[in-house]
Amino acid sequence: MQKNNINIKNRKAKFQYEILDKYVAGIKLAGTEIKAIREGKAGIAESFCEFHRGELYVINMHVDEYSHATHFNHTPKSERKLLLNKQELRKLEKQINQSGLTIIPLRLFINDRGLAKLAIALCKGKKTHDKRESIKDRENKRRLDRIKKEYN
Repeated sequence: MQKNNINIKNRKAKFQYEILDKYVAGIKLAGTEIKAIREGKAGIAESFCEFHRGELYVINMHVDEYSHATHFNHTPKSERKLLLNKQELRKLEKQINQSGLTIIPLRLFINDRGLAKLAIALCKGKKTHDKRESIKDRENKRRLDRIKKEYN
């Protein structure tokens, strides 16, 4: 089997949310959807996860239409079911219902067996002053890297 280097990230997630717990979930996909993901034509920037009748779905995940498909192509923005253990689903649903937490996709990748996986995280939204702190830390790190680079 060929090695796929598909690694689609949600860059805004770490800035806008405080990550509490991470999980890796499988995704139920149609044939043309997995082919489009293997081409790298997917985006998870504006997506989030919701529970419907005890099952977890990813909403707003954009998968472009497959270029070599016929009229049996998929819709780009449809709900896709996430595959997790029942214990993990119950735990996540309980935590979401008790407190104001959300589930955000962090990374879409293809594992070594060729299956599409979605790394999701239980998150809490950051306040404005927390975001300012993140910006300050990032700029300090850049400044230190530049100083180190000058002396090496």
